[in-house]
Amino acid sequence: MKFSGKNVLVTGASKGIGADIAKVLGSYGLKVWINYRSNQDLAIKVKDDIESSGGVASVISFDVSRESEVLDAFKVITDCDGGLSYLVNNAGITNDKLAIRMKNEEFLNVIESNLLSAFIGCREALKLMSKNRFGSVVNISSIVGERGNAGQTNYAASKGGMIAMSKSFAYEGASRNVRFNVVTPGFIDTSMTASLKDDIKDAYIKNIPLGRLGDGVEVANAVAFLLSDNSSYITGEVIRVNGGLYM
Repeated sequence: MKFSGKNVLVTGASKGIGADIAKVLGSYGLKVWINYRSNQDLAIKVKDDIESSGGVASVISFDVSRESEVLDAFKVITDCDGGLSYLVNNAGITNDKLAIRMKNEEFLNVIESNLLSAFIGCREALKLMSKNRFGSVVNISSIVGERGNAGQTNYAASKGGMIAMSKSFAYEGASRNVRFNVVTPGFIDTSMTASLKDDIKDAYIKNIPLGRLGDGVEVANAVAFLLSDNSSYITGEVIRVNGGLYM
């Protein structure tokens, strides 16, 4: 795949899908800014993995839901690299509970961590990328944002909102050649799913037409395509990486 840009910021990139995204993008020659909030050791491990494969990476710590920290981080990146070519909004949390038992603050906490953070990132990226009339943003939503899920009203709202928001940003960014797209992973093999009991995992897999869990690299490959010049005529779209679980 071809990339005209030089660098990328991946939020929540110290582990899981975010780490896989960072590594895949690093393999294409992009300088990868690895965002983390609390676990520096994991972020450094991702950086070492990228560099050991011949790539270039830096770690940067900030809370994606705190506007002042995001602004400071974007300044660090632009001061160092002269701009930002690509952004992947991957950071997010869950706080599952049945809706009838969910308190307002439990709902809003997930909205702020997942949706507000993506908004801040998209807004600031659009400002920077507009100056160069070039850029691409991929927001990592979820199958839950498309079909919902019991016990995840807050998460579904945040991820569904991300899809609608991305389409609006796509309209606003188009005249400046800044693209916004979404990837919605399904049931992916991560440390979180690895902790599930086999019978629970098997029950999920039975509903997946391809008959297996997805891999983080498969999500990362979709992200790389949407960022790259290979998708230069694609904006405002949602790419599902779910093995057919939701069509």
